[in-house]
Amino acid sequence: MTAQSSIRNIGISAHIDAGKTTLSERILYYTGKIHKIEEVGGDGHGATMDYMELEKEKGITITSAAVTCFWKDTQINLIDTPGHVDFTIEVERSLRVLDGAVLVLCGVAGVQSQTYTVDRQMKRYRVPRIAFINKLDRAGASPGRVVEGLREKLGLTPVVLQYPIGLEAQFQGVVDLVEMQAHYYEGDQGQTVVCRPIPASLQAEAQAAREQLLDQISIHSEELMTLMLNGSSIPSEMIWETIRQGTLSLEFTPVLMGSAFKNKGVQALLDAIARYLPSPLDRGAVVATDVQTHETVAIAPNPSDPVVALAFKLIDDEFGQLTYTRLYAGTVKAGDRLYNSRTGKTVRIHRLVRIEVDQRQELSEAAAGEIVGFLGIDCASGDTLCSVGMQVSLEGISVPEPVLTLAITPQSQADVERLERALRRFTREDPTLHVSTDPESNKTLLSGMGELHLEVYLERMRREYHAAVYVGKPAVAYRETLTQLAHFDAVFARQSANSRQFAQVIGRIEPAEAPFVLEHHLPANPMPKENTIPKKFWPACEQGFRDALKTGWLQGYPIIGVKVILTGGCFHPQDSTEAAFRFAARQGFEEAFAKANPTLLEPVMKLEVETPAEFVGRIQSKLLARRALLLGTEARDDVAMIFAEVPLAEMFGYSTELRSLSQGMATFSMEFAAYRPISAAMAVRP
Repeated sequence: MTAQSSIRNIGISAHIDAGKTTLSERILYYTGKIHKIEEVGGDGHGATMDYMELEKEKGITITSAAVTCFWKDTQINLIDTPGHVDFTIEVERSLRVLDGAVLVLCGVAGVQSQTYTVDRQMKRYRVPRIAFINKLDRAGASPGRVVEGLREKLGLTPVVLQYPIGLEAQFQGVVDLVEMQAHYYEGDQGQTVVCRPIPASLQAEAQAAREQLLDQISIHSEELMTLMLNGSSIPSEMIWETIRQGTLSLEFTPVLMGSAFKNKGVQALLDAIARYLPSPLDRGAVVATDVQTHETVAIAPNPSDPVVALAFKLIDDEFGQLTYTRLYAGTVKAGDRLYNSRTGKTVRIHRLVRIEVDQRQELSEAAAGEIVGFLGIDCASGDTLCSVGMQVSLEGISVPEPVLTLAITPQSQADVERLERALRRFTREDPTLHVSTDPESNKTLLSGMGELHLEVYLERMRREYHAAVYVGKPAVAYRETLTQLAHFDAVFARQSANSRQFAQVIGRIEPAEAPFVLEHHLPANPMPKENTIPKKFWPACEQGFRDALKTGWLQGYPIIGVKVILTGGCFHPQDSTEAAFRFAARQGFEEAFAKANPTLLEPVMKLEVETPAEFVGRIQSKLLARRALLLGTEARDDVAMIFAEVPLAEMFGYSTELRSLSQGMATFSMEFAAYRPISAAMAVRP
């Protein structure tokens, strides 16, 4: 079993097409995991980490894939994540359980729209990262501009550890600014790293870059600063340790560079992963909540402690459910029983495996710090599994709301059961995929993060389950909200043959930044039965308010951005029930919402278009016709970047229009920005 200090749980994240999967393929090759390099979307079998047929055909990563490899004395548990915003949940739940990350950036495009999303996710979970500037062999590559983007756009403090030897077609290797050597990558697959003296033409630039590096990191080490001031030589080990400490504390981000496709710079990145990114011990204790007392508990990565683990991803296959699990404490063995703190039930681990992309390697046991697979347990994504007797819950996974809906209908009776089985599996695996039923048409509604997201699942239904469905036009997931304060005073009183039910709730609703907030402003010392609601009925009131959020007053869309303040109420010792308070709360909310000047909200997307400069005018003109808010443009050599915010409802068919406007040379990407009020003129359109 590998020592915890030698384990690195890392993810590779980036904007789509920055070269994540190509980089992962090289990492697997140089660590000896595979013996032949395959290319993304190539004529061969496709990249190792893109194991689904759809991934090979489309040349994109759809699901995060995990694999374990070894570099020198370090065990690297690697997760390759998708770059497309439609599959952002794969990045979210991977970063939730990883200790470190590699942020890959295109040497030409630099910081792009999805880079912002990945950066926010890394900051949310406080994940230390290394930046790798890829594609320096491409025309227009400019690592200096990318470094500036890291500083200005992402607010990071980049520490550049390498200097490129040539750029674009002349890119040959990198200068290591710590050891002041030139690294060249020779052999058919760049497998031989050759160290030579720095070329004379680059000596001055490399020396200036090294001095800048030392200036940046010296403020974190008094010993290093003293050596600098004395003009003494500085050991490489001291520089490495200073960089490591600054990386772990999130004070700066080491920057490396290369070209994964041309097999240059990957081995140096592996060295940096081992040197600078944290082990499970470096990440220290994680915070959990005691289910009974609701107090916070520190969970240290100690293999001898009771087991605490987080199930972060599920896959259903022919062998049953495979649960990707991060062990935060304890040691688990095949056959052990664990307690699910969400369901309150115990589950038995039938088999324990190491996940090797789409393969499984049997394990007898695994200890804190490992990422492994449990076979044969029933749980959901985000569940905490712990030793029997422990009752703690780890922080869950942030799941974004879907923004696009399709209506689907089985083509035949035989397809009904196939569709049900497919949807059961897909919704268990992917928390961002929602399934509901239209009460009027009785059609199945499939909601997701975008057109590609839903298109992939429809194709998987057809291929994996042979379920044929009719697909309706996409519908945008609108929301409703209120714009002013409104009061409610709702009484629920019902007399039946055998019993009477009574409840009264009093309060107000008002706009809020969060989707839903409930506050109790009930009297501290009320008169008996007057102007109060007993605590045992508070959960029922909350459930009633949440019931009301599901269906809005204007056009029946879900409601967001509401604060409910419960100020009083009345109950009867015999006649008041949880059901009565639930009905009263829903009734009160609905009455108040109708008086609170409700309005429709629509999802607005952050759009980024990359185009040759000559097409900028016509593309901007067409975007304005789609109700876009133009945020600005940025010139990058012979291409221009257009930044805008545009309603999702206006973006259907945009890829076809953009191709025709730019002779097929422009590309775009977009991600969800926010829900914004819909204009009065457009309110009749949904």
